[in-house]
Amino acid sequence: MKTIYVKNVARKLLQTERINWKKAVPALALFAAMFFLGREAAQIRAEARQASGRLLQETEDWGLGFGSEGEKPTGNATAAELAGYDAYYCGQGEEKVIYLTFDCGYENGNTEPILDALKKHNAQATFFVVGHFLESAPEIVKRMVADGHTVGNHTYHHPDMSKISGMSAFRKEMDDVASLFKEVTGTELAMYYRPPQGKYSTENLQMAKELGYSTFFWSLAYVDWNQDSQPSHEEAFAKLTSRIHPGAIVLLHSTSRTNGEIMDELLTKWEEMGYTFRPLADLID
Repeated sequence: MKTIYVKNVARKLLQTERINWKKAVPALALFAAMFFLGREAAQIRAEARQASGRLLQETEDWGLGFGSEGEKPTGNATAAELAGYDAYYCGQGEEKVIYLTFDCGYENGNTEPILDALKKHNAQATFFVVGHFLESAPEIVKRMVADGHTVGNHTYHHPDMSKISGMSAFRKEMDDVASLFKEVTGTELAMYYRPPQGKYSTENLQMAKELGYSTFFWSLAYVDWNQDSQPSHEEAFAKLTSRIHPGAIVLLHSTSRTNGEIMDELLTKWEEMGYTFRPLADLID
């Protein structure tokens, strides 16, 4: 914007029939100085935003920044900042461990192939379920429990939780899932919470903590939820193998046809890369 302004002023000065250079030169110098000072200020602001980008904001969408292949990404907040809310996005240390998690919004035939692959590899995972999944696929939820997986809370209606500021409404979204899960399985839901779409606020994190929940974001995910544009096998492997890292909390969607088709091969590939699979309980411990 400033560049265009300076050019326009210079053009008008040059197009004037009689140029008063004593006035024009200082004016051009002033405008040039304004431009460069403005650009410098913008750079300083950008660097400040970059330096503070990992600070926990009052309201935020969870996001990641990736560096070199195999390195842990940076998140909107540091692990230390999240720890104050019993929240996590990545495991500590450099041991080649993967924490598999799946978000379950509805059932469309792809969850059972995923469960089959997990069972074949003796890999435990955490499934974050919403109310609709519990209502429509109770037998699959029972299988998750029978196969030794953990089931966590993804809220009943999958709303933007960052817009919920009252504890009563927040508690209801959580309690309704826990109650229906117990009704379906006869067991207690794990006190693990994943904010829908990664939308959160510090108030939400605090309320989850007060209810006894640990909150789990992620350090690796890819665009697998769009049913009208599923990633190819090649695209999935390119993302999920190049960005895997020690302590990764991997977010996948059980609705993904691609995930159902590649899960066995993907787990094999990760194992060949030296990784093992552990439940989220090990990360907390």
